[in-house]
Order: sequence, then structure tokens, then C-alpha cells
Amino acid sequence: MSRFIRARYKGFESYTPGEQPKNMEYVKLNTNESPFPPAPAVLNVLKQADMELLRLYPDPTGAALKEKLASLYGVRAENVFLSNGSDDILNFAVMAFCDDGETLVFPDITYSFYDVIAGLHGAKFETIPLKDDMSIEPGDYCGIGKNIFIPNPNAPTGMTIALEDIESIVKTNPDNIVLIDEAYVDFGADSAVPLTKKYDNLIVSQTFSKSRSFAGGRLGFAIANRELIDDLEKMKYSTNPYNVNRLTMRLAEVSVDENDYYMENCKKIQEIRKYTVTELEKLGFTVLPSKANFVFAKHETASGEHIYEKLKDNGVLVRHFTSERIKDYNRITIGSREQMDTLIERLKTILGMEGTK
Repeated sequence: MSRFIRARYKGFESYTPGEQPKNMEYVKLNTNESPFPPAPAVLNVLKQADMELLRLYPDPTGAALKEKLASLYGVRAENVFLSNGSDDILNFAVMAFCDDGETLVFPDITYSFYDVIAGLHGAKFETIPLKDDMSIEPGDYCGIGKNIFIPNPNAPTGMTIALEDIESIVKTNPDNIVLIDEAYVDFGADSAVPLTKKYDNLIVSQTFSKSRSFAGGRLGFAIANRELIDDLEKMKYSTNPYNVNRLTMRLAEVSVDENDYYMENCKKIQEIRKYTVTELEKLGFTVLPSKANFVFAKHETASGEHIYEKLKDNGVLVRHFTSERIKDYNRITIGSREQMDTLIERLKTILGMEGTK
């Protein structure tokens, strides 16, 4: 760190992305990417794209893509905000709605970017502990009079809260923003998008990274009432007006057209998830009930760190967290059936259970 950095950032801890080692070929189950390729139509557009057009700025309004997303989700284009990944939405939401007098609240075990982005902007924040079973207690958020971020499904647990509970939280905090982060909603959870038509303090964010095989394309979107979208747009136009590049915009438009392909892949991942949970439980793992494209699992005898390190030594990457409450768990992305079979076989070797069926 240089001597020129602002005092507020000295000692600041930034977000740590999932590791991407290059020393060998890994089965990569640590960053919740899709095991399936983009839709054939998307790949075809990419192959035929006129790269000469990259000399021109993209449409900063993203009008065509907004119209397609609005049609898909049953809202108006004015209710859609586009961003460079859904992390941008979190960034802009804190910028727009968390001033010195506002406190942001989120679970104590959740997406670790929340406290990073709050710290970056000097926003006050509080965490509310998950229950002993690692679930969110909706009542803890009702009527608290503070801005709220809740991922549904939660990460890294994969657990969900019901739509009626989300509505209670939104309804009882009418003077505060409630942002429901639905990065993993397409893998079996219910979306809160319909509630945005009823409540003017609700923002629902989603991403193309997981269910639409587009993590490298960097596209997220939010749905909310027009006034909240205008607030987010103001933040965007004050920082990076062209935050979604021309090629990403075009490929995303085709992705929306091919929604059936992606939703079918989500069903396949749910089936592989069910299979994986069964196999892990046979090996002595406790697995939290997940509706995401990952599972959160701990073994009855081996530590989370030991399993993580031994898997890495054996060519399989999973995500390990070191905080006290979850240090015995590992988050495991649901990949292809072949990848999950490899995971199970490597775990059998690590646990000395070769030959187990």
C-alpha cells in the first residue's frame, strides 16, 4: 500500500475472489460457475459479431436489453437497471441509500462483499446472526427501521426464506430500502420480483453469471419501481456511464431469447445437486438444504480445512471459509455429473473409504 492512499482505506480489507490457480488442471467447484456452455444461439452470435463495432460506445441506456428483460419478468423497461455484474448494484445501492445517518443490516454469515462495500463507502452496518441451523430468522428484520440486504438463497448456505417472509420484512420497513439479492434464485427458489409492483422500497437484483452461463460476460440487473431505478441510474451516470460493454449487451439480449435453454440447465443442476447431497451424506457429511447451484457441507470427523486442502492436492477446488461458525464447512459448486463423480471419488480416497458404494 502506498503512502498516497486515503487514510480511510489504510488497513481496509477488500473482497477476496475464489482462487484461480494455474499450476495444474483442476476440477473447479469453488466459484459457482455453470458447467454448461452458453446457448448455441449465443455462441453463434459471438462468432458472427462485427468486432469492428467495438470502436463505438455501447448504448448507455441498454434500451433493447431492458425491453427484453421487462417482457421476461412481467415489468416495464423503466423498472429495469443494468449493471456490470450484480456487485455493481450492491455498490450503487450503498452509494445511493446509505448516508451517514443510515445503517445497513445483513446476516452475519452471507456474501462477504456486503461488509466490504459498506466499508468502502463508510456506511454503518450491523449483522444479524443466523439461527443455530444456519437459517435466517425473518422476524429479526421486521420493523427494524434500517436498510436491509438479504440474499435469497443465502450464500454460502444455499438456504432460502419464503416470499411471505420477504413481504413482511419489506412491509414493516416502509421507510428503508430492502434489497433481495437473487443471484441463485433460478436453482429452485421463488423470486420476489412480483413484490416490486406492490412496494416502493424493494429492489431485487439478479445476475447472468450463474444460471445463464455468463460469469465472464459480467452482467447483472435489478428490478424495482421507477424512482429507485432512477436513483441507481444517477449513481451509474456519476461513475461509469458505459458500464455494460457492447458485446455483452448483444449476447445478453440473445440469452434472454434463449431462456428455456438456461432454465432447463437449471433443472439439470438441481438433479445433480440432489444426487451429490445423497452421495455426500453416504460419506458422513452433513449438508444444509440448498436451493442454489452449490451445497454447504461439513464432515462428521474431518475438518473443513483438511478436506479443502486434500481436495486441492488431488485436483479439486472447493471454497473454504475460516470464520469460526463455518470453518468446518466447505462450499461446493454443483458442476456436471462427471465433475461431481470425480469429487466423490477423491473424497473417498481422502477419507479412506475407497470402494464405498
